Amino acid sequence: MANTKELSVEDKLRALYDLQLIDSRIDEIRNVRGELPLEVEDLEDEVAGLSTRLEKLKTDLESIEEQIKEKKGAIEDHKAAIKKYTEQQKNVRNNREFNSLSKEIEFQELEIQLAEKQIREMKASIEHKTETIAQSSERLEAKTSHLSHKKSELDAIMAETEKEESFLIEKSAEYEGMIEERLLNAYKRIRTSVRNGLAVVSIERGASAGSFFTIPPQTQMEIAARKKIITDEHSGRILVDSSLADEEREKMEQLFSKI
Repeated sequence: MANTKELSVEDKLRALYDLQLIDSRIDEIRNVRGELPLEVEDLEDEVAGLSTRLEKLKTDLESIEEQIKEKKGAIEDHKAAIKKYTEQQKNVRNNREFNSLSKEIEFQELEIQLAEKQIREMKASIEHKTETIAQSSERLEAKTSHLSHKKSELDAIMAETEKEESFLIEKSAEYEGMIEERLLNAYKRIRTSVRNGLAVVSIERGASAGSFFTIPPQTQMEIAARKKIITDEHSGRILVDSSLADEEREKMEQLFSKI
């Protein structure tokens, strides 16, 4: 790797423009993926949430069915108690005992009424939960299918671009190593502050690429001389002459074609 102290201004400009071309290529690859990785992540969270909710609904349903079974058992116990107290009434010695047993029978009958009311309410709850489970299952199935489709889409893109992206990331790090820290930091700062990530641009028809602001002829001559790093006063981007840009683009195209 070249020693950064030995690089001329021209070499620095070439290294910067090469780095820009590599990083722009990485940007293109990531733009192809777009929001897909986040979309897959969101869908995975949604599917997990729906699955958890569905399991809870099923557990609640089992719990209610168990409670109904218990209530029905309690009703049978209350009926058995009524039968026992009714039998006992036949053998009472006085009205006080008869009335006491009558109150017990009345209490048991009230307990049966309460249990039957609770069973009706629980059955209504089962009906509602069963409907909710059916809807949730349908939604979960649709989301799972959608997730599977999106994952396949992402996997296909990843399979196509992963090798190229890994190669380019290595090359980006390699070219970063050729550039002095102060200049590299400036490049990264400009790259994050501009919309399209272009920190180094060439002169095209008297203006910096992508800009409508004309660069004065004297400045254009200085850029073409490649004796100092010059930035666009309007956008802050580092400027290179079109000949250097063409040469480096051709060089990078050969590099990219080997991937």
